[in-house]
Amino acid sequence: MTPNMPHQPEPGAPLLEVRNLQKHFPLPGGWFSRQRRVVHAVDEVSFAVQRGEALGLVGESGCGKTTLGRLVLRLLDPTAGEILFDGQPIARLSKAALRPLRPRMQVVFQNPLQSLSPRLRIYDIVAEPLRTHGRATGDDLRGRVVALLEQVGLGAQHLDRFPHEISGGQCQRVAIARALALDPQLLVLDEPTSALDVSVQAQILNLLADLRRRLGLTYLFISHDLSVVEYISDRIAVMYLGQIVEIGPSAGIFATPKHPYTKALLNAVPEPDVSARRELVVLEGNVPSPANPPPGCRFHTRCPLAFERCAQQEPLLQAHPEPNWLVACHLYEERNETP
Repeated sequence: MTPNMPHQPEPGAPLLEVRNLQKHFPLPGGWFSRQRRVVHAVDEVSFAVQRGEALGLVGESGCGKTTLGRLVLRLLDPTAGEILFDGQPIARLSKAALRPLRPRMQVVFQNPLQSLSPRLRIYDIVAEPLRTHGRATGDDLRGRVVALLEQVGLGAQHLDRFPHEISGGQCQRVAIARALALDPQLLVLDEPTSALDVSVQAQILNLLADLRRRLGLTYLFISHDLSVVEYISDRIAVMYLGQIVEIGPSAGIFATPKHPYTKALLNAVPEPDVSARRELVVLEGNVPSPANPPPGCRFHTRCPLAFERCAQQEPLLQAHPEPNWLVACHLYEERNETP
């Protein structure tokens, strides 16, 4: 029998690749219901993140951003689709098979006070992953913990404190130190600054940018705040009702957004330059239920530019003439077909 050879990724392959990923949550049916209803939290999502890149994921609350981040980390099992980490398929791996990969992919959650145990001191919180994976013991463990805290702007004076004894920004620094303990390659940052004051947000964003540069980290940065995503991300993926509708370079998305939904999101961002002019897109109605998404383009019920095909045929995420840009919108298909 041929022994199992270690997986070798192809040269230049992305660190993270998602193909047609789906996550459906079943809903309890009524007494006389024959049809099983599901929430389409994530539907046919595909994207890739290159090594050392920061990809921002934005959209309204409830669009599926956080669910997508948890799927990438295999904190949730996908309904269908593929997840490739460093070229290795992980969507169907067991918990035991995932364990050697866990140190290489870590997460920083939204609310640090909820993600840190109130019963543990800062020393034990940061030391826990090192103990669990047998990376350090004794004096070496203490030295590693102090070094991690110093890396995020804290120090040995915080070792014996509990999370409630330090500020929210310091708690998030502890969470980042814990995520860095096992030398990961990928960090999923799920709204890491939204629970913090504005001045503290800037400090945490600067820290994350510095860590990425010094450690060569790869980020999947999830947020509803477009100004935050613009600062930290190389590319931006815009999500609506469980699907990605546009992916493009960060500067380009803010300068010339293509999808009507992206334009509507940007209209909601305050513009300090009163002379600046943006194409105004006014949304009508409410976001449809993910348990009953509309046919065709899911955005057509709110889109002021929708036409007949939008309600009948689902647009594909296709390459835009501009480089490194993907858009899912029939409007551009029509323009491309019209001389």
